[in-house]
Amino acid sequence: MRHRFTKVLLGVALFTLLAGTATVAARSHHATSSYSVGFIYPRTGLLGAYGAEELEGFKYGLQYATNGTGKVNGKTLNITYQDDQGVAATGVTEAKALIGQGVKILMGTGSSGVAVQIAPLAEQNQVLYISGPAAADAITGINKYTFRAGRQTIQDVLDAKSFLGKTTGKKVVVFDQDSVFGHGNYAAVKAFFVGHNVSEISVPLTASDFTPFAQQAKNANPDLIFVAWAGTTAGAMWKALDQQGVFAGTQVVTGLAERATWASLGAQATEIHFLSHYVYTAPKNKVNDWLVQQMRKRGQVPDLFTPDGFVEAQMLVHALQKGNYNVNNMITALEGWKFLAPKGYQAIRPQDHAMLQPMFRVALVLKNGHLVANVLGTASSYDTAPPIVAMKG
Repeated sequence: MRHRFTKVLLGVALFTLLAGTATVAARSHHATSSYSVGFIYPRTGLLGAYGAEELEGFKYGLQYATNGTGKVNGKTLNITYQDDQGVAATGVTEAKALIGQGVKILMGTGSSGVAVQIAPLAEQNQVLYISGPAAADAITGINKYTFRAGRQTIQDVLDAKSFLGKTTGKKVVVFDQDSVFGHGNYAAVKAFFVGHNVSEISVPLTASDFTPFAQQAKNANPDLIFVAWAGTTAGAMWKALDQQGVFAGTQVVTGLAERATWASLGAQATEIHFLSHYVYTAPKNKVNDWLVQQMRKRGQVPDLFTPDGFVEAQMLVHALQKGNYNVNNMITALEGWKFLAPKGYQAIRPQDHAMLQPMFRVALVLKNGHLVANVLGTASSYDTAPPIVAMKG
């Protein structure tokens, strides 16, 4: 009896061991049946509107890139969305937490301050990082683990330069604010408007009467005025330029922001020429057509940062298809990849991970009482390619 009882105990123990092994195997299978991704973006805060566009574009991009399945290599995408609030410390905390959970892919953010802090974490922990609309030039070439889905500031400047065509020797005035932002734009224009004569009219941040500065701009008689301005005084500034006749006989160029801001440009909106990262009527390709059609079903149209989120999704899917969650293989898959995105053909430069892409020149016109974008031309990815920088990591 004792011998038989021992056999029973051994059998129970063996069954328990096998069951435990099966459980471990099942857990292991479950762990590899999906890819874990961390998506950090400004859901709230000053950049909340940008974050909403990025996220919406990302979800449409996943739908397009996975043919509506939401799966890559037969595996589901387990995406954790975190709000960085546009604050670097918050973004870093979230990135560290996701890395601690074993996530090998980090994505997102429209905040340059957040992106340049997450990038070193990606290198330190050897995870892939695909930043979103963040425009800081410093993201390009920061390390081999970091890529960007959006454009960078130099590409904006080179887009503005394209208004002058292939000519040289033109007189260019940068009309800006006496601030780091304003002087940074002047430095960029002076550096990249090669072959042109560039000068600066800098307006004190405390100024409330812009007439004297507008007169200076008029008297300079430039071929192009590049306006770098931020804040609530923009309306008064544009009005002063108009009253002094600055728009007559010269091109006045500035960046076009998201659609919600167009009305704030006032009566001068139709007199300004705009460099444009993206307006949905500019690209003519099947990817942009698909995106526009899908959003129209919901009574919407793509906005400024929608394509950046879309491209993030395209990059994620391609990296996983070719690299299957192996970080080095995913990096190799993305370097040099050329693909059709909503803006047109884009390419990831292998030397520094710059995102080469077309940019646009537009004007705003009134149609049925509403401002709409009239596309003046396209600056090619070649014309707007930033200089190659040495990879730091």
